[in-house]
Amino acid sequence: MRFDAMDLKLYDTLTREKRVFKPLDPANVRMYVCGPTVYDFAHIGNARPVIVFDVLFRLLRHIYGAKHVTYVRNITDVDDKINARAAEEYPDLPLNEAIRKVTEKTDRQFHEDVAALGCLPPTVEPRATEHIAEMRALIDRLVASGNAYVAEDNVLFSVPSMPDYGKLSKRPLDEMIAGARVEVAPYKRDAMDFVLWKPSKPGEPAWPSPAGIKTPGRPGWHIECSAMSWKHLGETFDIHGGGIDLVFPHHENEIAQSRCAFHTPVMANYWMHNGFLQVEGEKMSKSEGNFVTIHELLTGWNGYRWPGAVLKFAMLSTHYRQPINWTQQKLEEAAVTLSTFRQKSFDDGGSEPADEVLDALEDDLNTPQAMAELHKLFDKSQKGQASASAVRSSCRFLGINVAEVDLAETILKKIDEATVAALIEQRSAARKAKDFNESDRIRDELSKLGVVLKDTKDGTTWEIAR
Repeated sequence: MRFDAMDLKLYDTLTREKRVFKPLDPANVRMYVCGPTVYDFAHIGNARPVIVFDVLFRLLRHIYGAKHVTYVRNITDVDDKINARAAEEYPDLPLNEAIRKVTEKTDRQFHEDVAALGCLPPTVEPRATEHIAEMRALIDRLVASGNAYVAEDNVLFSVPSMPDYGKLSKRPLDEMIAGARVEVAPYKRDAMDFVLWKPSKPGEPAWPSPAGIKTPGRPGWHIECSAMSWKHLGETFDIHGGGIDLVFPHHENEIAQSRCAFHTPVMANYWMHNGFLQVEGEKMSKSEGNFVTIHELLTGWNGYRWPGAVLKFAMLSTHYRQPINWTQQKLEEAAVTLSTFRQKSFDDGGSEPADEVLDALEDDLNTPQAMAELHKLFDKSQKGQASASAVRSSCRFLGINVAEVDLAETILKKIDEATVAALIEQRSAARKAKDFNESDRIRDELSKLGVVLKDTKDGTTWEIAR
């Protein structure tokens, strides 16, 4: 353990503040992150929480020891979207058989993709369909405590039964009703009540129901994660993570279920959420034609097969809580940087990440600062002021394999000489006006494109970095 654990600070969505991380038990640090619903290939937005919480997993293992950290990331394999995709892709098969084909194919592709991104497998990867017994047990508890009720073979959570419902999202009631997109049903006692269990339609996956219901049924989405986190991490654990889109209603409802079932003040001590992702400045959607899967990026997107290391480096260049704009330029800059690291830094077998990189990560996973420290280390190593192995060992700590990246030459050939000339002219004007901040900004912009400037008394020349 290199650091005092008190050095690690994480932003908690529940309290809206950055807090020193204090695990319930330093010998058993526990983290749960919502995983994929396996009905379609994972898109690059799905990759963000996988990458973010992989870095946190690595950092926690470094601080507390690999044997003392448990990371649970679930697989949702029972869901309306899965049913719809199965019926669409395999209309001639019985629905349950079609569902199995869809989930097996999608699950396999997800694991291949995230492995290519340099992400460690979680400690435990539970599947929803393997935890039906735990879901039924939770539902029975909630009915017995008066927090849930049976209506027309459905079991619903009674939101008014929890006075402080809504603390995570901090939304007014009317916004919560609109945002939850809850089903309007005459048997509901309150518009906000949500489904814990529902009857299965003919041919759908079905299990014996809880709460004395005779009709077979299936779980609602929210109860799945409460059950799986309870099974593998306990009634209360340290960190719960996921995308910002899950804060409401999914995580809000998880909290309600788990706290009321176990009569605990919290479900998790820290709630962490990564920001949204856009593609080239637009919301990603199939209707916009900018829906990009991890698989597409790895096998061929916009003319390149992007190594997983490039995708991960590009993703980490933006702080996890901020929105990220996924662009071709961002990927090209990452590829040039890593190609340069590969060509000009060596690996002498050192395994420890640089202190400067760790310091940045301990400040709420400040990966942009960690990337900046990598650049500084590389510059120092080229001047003989630091060990070149520190760059590669720090990348390795992040799960970034520098050795697999060799795209610089291909990408740099695309650089428009007229664009470079225009930027140099803008920089010269800034220097003449003594606007050195702007001058430095333009130099840095060109450097990211792999352009090296040389100022002489006769003017400025440039060349491609080698």
